[in-house]
Amino acid sequence: MGLRPAIGGGMKIDVLTLFPGMFAGPLDESIVGRAREQGVLDLRIHNLRDFTHNRHKTVDDKPFGGGPGMLMKPEPIFEAVEHLRQPDTRVILLCPAGRLFRQSIARELAVLPHLLLICGSYEGVDERVREHLVDDELSIGDYVLTNGALPAMVIVDVVTRLLPGALGDDSSARDESFSAGWLEYPQYTRPAEFRGWKVPDVLLSGHHAGISLWRAEQAQQRTQQRRPDLMGPPGSEPGD
Repeated sequence: MGLRPAIGGGMKIDVLTLFPGMFAGPLDESIVGRAREQGVLDLRIHNLRDFTHNRHKTVDDKPFGGGPGMLMKPEPIFEAVEHLRQPDTRVILLCPAGRLFRQSIARELAVLPHLLLICGSYEGVDERVREHLVDDELSIGDYVLTNGALPAMVIVDVVTRLLPGALGDDSSARDESFSAGWLEYPQYTRPAEFRGWKVPDVLLSGHHAGISLWRAEQAQQRTQQRRPDLMGPPGSEPGD
């Protein structure tokens, strides 16, 4: 699949999917690719069909009671999870009915030693998977995707950025959008003036306290304008 194995230890993430080819490339590049090479992340992609036992490698069937589409069968999912799960594993089903994935959840996951992500597909999974196998269910948004591969990639990317050593400078993750509950403040680089548009004077002042105050005010203002749903009640701290 073109996915390089990680070297050494680090956080372990196993992904269970019907479409392993979708992962080749996106998780081999940039920060995730480097984290894998450096042993910060041990990422393995598993084909659910490898855990079937008939010649057709059947992973789906019609729902009892009728209805459109097909459901993912419980047997291969249970067998795969029971094969891959360890005592400290968090098993997560990626599906539209899951709780909405946010930066705060990413921080929860980033301190765990082992994640096992199950990518939903078709019309969903047999309910017994939810009731008796998974520890959590996550969704990346209120829209319909073809399957859970893309959500899995999103979660792997977001969590990897929080792992010690993944970014080189760990303060980078703390300063990014949503890390404090607000959107990130405006950023500028050289030249100080471009087509008549100037960088705010405070950023050129060298006054660190003034810069910090300006950035906090800008982050709060931007969040209030663009994502008021992220703002807590009056007097609360961001991220509460």
